[in-house]
Amino acid sequence: MSLELLVPVKKETLLDLTLLPKQILGKNISIHTQNNGLPELKGLTIALIGLHEHRNSFFHNSSYNVNQFRKVFYELYPGNWNLSIADLGDLPNGEKVEDTYFAIKEIGVNLKQMNIIPVFIGGSHDLMFPLYEIFQNFKQLVNIVSVDRSFDFSQEDELISGRSYMSKIIMEKPNVLNNYTNIGFQSYYCAEQEKDLMEKLYFDSIRLGQVLNQPALAEPVFRDADVVGFDMKCLSWHAIADPLKGQPNGIDSRTICSLTRYAGISDRISFLGFFEIPSTPMTDQLLAQMIWYLIEGVQLRFDEYPVNKKDFLKYSVTLSDQIMVFYKSDKSNRWWMELTNNSHLNNKIKSTTLLACTEKDYLDAMQDKIPERWYNAVKRI
Repeated sequence: MSLELLVPVKKETLLDLTLLPKQILGKNISIHTQNNGLPELKGLTIALIGLHEHRNSFFHNSSYNVNQFRKVFYELYPGNWNLSIADLGDLPNGEKVEDTYFAIKEIGVNLKQMNIIPVFIGGSHDLMFPLYEIFQNFKQLVNIVSVDRSFDFSQEDELISGRSYMSKIIMEKPNVLNNYTNIGFQSYYCAEQEKDLMEKLYFDSIRLGQVLNQPALAEPVFRDADVVGFDMKCLSWHAIADPLKGQPNGIDSRTICSLTRYAGISDRISFLGFFEIPSTPMTDQLLAQMIWYLIEGVQLRFDEYPVNKKDFLKYSVTLSDQIMVFYKSDKSNRWWMELTNNSHLNNKIKSTTLLACTEKDYLDAMQDKIPERWYNAVKRI
C-alpha cells in the first residue's frame, strides 16, 4: 500500500504554528507528523500530498519546495467549512520515474475507493499520466482537463515528459480517454500538428484570451472533468512577481483562483494536481490561495452528479435540422444539453447522456447555432 511511503511534514514547517491563533488552517486540519503518524483516512474529504518528481520535466526544473507553500497555507483562516482536510505529507521519488508513477497510481486508487479527493502539489506535468492509469484500472471513461499554455502532444521526446504526456495517453491500450480539454492555451506554444490533432480527435479548448475575458466559460468544462491538472507555467509573470520565472502573457492571479474554485464546485472531479510550480515567495502565496478557493468550491458543491433529469426543467429547441434538448437546474441555475448515442446494436438501442453547458449555448441554439462542445461530443461518440 503506497500510502505507507508518504513521509511526514518536516518539523521546522510546523514550528511557527504554536505562536499563531487557534483558528488558522494549520491547527484545524490533520497533519502527517513524525510524532502522530499518518492521519486517520476514514471520513476525509480532501487530502494534500506533496510531490518532488521532476526527472521527466520538459524544462528540467528543480523540485519545488512544498513546505514553503505549507507555511503560507497553514496560516490562512478557513471559510465556513464542514469538510475534513488532511495533509498527508510528501511522496519521495522512486528509484526510477516509473516507480513514482506506480506509487501515485496506488495512492490514487486507494483514496478514490474511499471517496477522498487527493490534491497533488509539486512535480512535473507528466504525473498526470498515472492519474489517467487509475481509470484504466476501473475500466472507466475519463475526462481530463489541463490548465496549460500548451497541449502537451509534443513528439520531440522519445520518452514521456511534461510536454508529451498526452501523446502517451492517447496511444495507451486499452484507451479510456473520453475527452481532453485545454484551458488557457497560447497558440505560439502549440505546434500546428498539435492543433490539427486536437481538431481531428474532437477535443475541446479555450484560448487564453477567452478565459481571461470570461472565466465562467470554463465552469461547464470542470463540471464534466474527472482529472484536472494545473501547469503553473500558465501564469503570467505578474501573477508570480518574477519576470525571470514567468512569461509576458498568461493567466492572472484572480482568474486562476476563479478556475480553482470552479474545479472545486464540480461534483465529478476525482483528482487534482498542481505541477511545474515556480519557486518564488509570491507563487507560494498564490498557490495557498488557489487551494483555499478549491476547498471553498468543494464546500459549495450542489451534489448534482450523477445528473437526475427529473429534478431539472426541460427545454426543447427546434433547429433547422434537428431538435436539441436542454436541462436547467433550479438548485444551481446551471445548464446541460442532451446527447443521444445511436451507435449501439445497429441503432436499435438509443442511450442519452448530459453534457454540461452554459445558458449561452441554449440561447445560441435558439438562434439555430449548434454549440461547439455539443458538436465535438457527438463526433467523439
